[in-house]
Amino acid sequence: MTRFLIRRLLNMIPLILGITFISFLAMSLVPGDFVSNLKLNPTITPEVIHQLEAQFGLDQPLMVRYFKWLWGVIHLNFGFSLQYRVSVTGLIASRAFNTIILSLTSMIFSWAIAIPIGIVVAVNQNSIWDRVLSFLAFFGMSVPSFFLAFLMMYLALKTGWFPIGGTFSPDYATLDPMSQVADRIQHLILPVFVLGISGTAGLMRLMRSQILEIKNSEFVRTARAKGLSERVVIYKHVLRNALNPFVTMAGYSLGDLLGGAALVEAVMNLQGLGLLMLDAVRSLDIFLVMGSVLMGTILLLVGNLLADIALVAVDPRVDFSSVAAE
Repeated sequence: MTRFLIRRLLNMIPLILGITFISFLAMSLVPGDFVSNLKLNPTITPEVIHQLEAQFGLDQPLMVRYFKWLWGVIHLNFGFSLQYRVSVTGLIASRAFNTIILSLTSMIFSWAIAIPIGIVVAVNQNSIWDRVLSFLAFFGMSVPSFFLAFLMMYLALKTGWFPIGGTFSPDYATLDPMSQVADRIQHLILPVFVLGISGTAGLMRLMRSQILEIKNSEFVRTARAKGLSERVVIYKHVLRNALNPFVTMAGYSLGDLLGGAALVEAVMNLQGLGLLMLDAVRSLDIFLVMGSVLMGTILLLVGNLLADIALVAVDPRVDFSSVAAE
């Protein structure tokens, strides 16, 4: 395992360098930058513009700017957000909690619905339950998450049952700790429902196909031949093997923390990493964009690493040598 971890960590370095350089190059090829937008403000003098360009190295060649940024990253300095006028590290950290809570609760919500329903439709293949739930799954997969978010916002507006967007109430700071937790949960209900429903359909179809494939395997027929009940066969033998793809998907979900909830955050005005990334790209805040890209890349790579380790732990047929070879 130690050799596997060292090899994977070393392989991450060129991947991170390649992705960050391509992202830096793409942002540099976009006409203008954040400081260029300030030139449209008549109250800002050319001297101030030149001073800002020199301060943040925007007047230097591309490679010089990239390696200066990379040298800062090595020293845990991710730069300064020109739009928000704070450090990128502190800004991302302040938004990360909201997106992590939203993404994790949505994933748990999706799995809690998709896995039981997938088992039901697979065990009752071609029944009325299979047809109805499969139809609902295809319908859920066809509805964009942002459109569902608009519908939920309309529902909240008409009924008054839920807050109309936002991460917390305006008087959040004045509430006691328990009331703050309750306020957070109340604001999470609709976003979690939107993201959860969007992910449930695909997960349910995956679970159904996995169970249908595995329950006809030779080892399952052997278990039935030993006289085990169908319930024991499904839940002890089939389900354990069917969950392997979900272990891998859990690792990939770490990389989705930045982009997966971006549209929902934008529609529902949630102060998370996705909305922060969209604002950074729109305003050409290059250091904030690079910090977000770097964080997303690291989360994806670490997520894949953890997923491979978990897969070895839950599946005795897989070892570290086979995982490393993939």
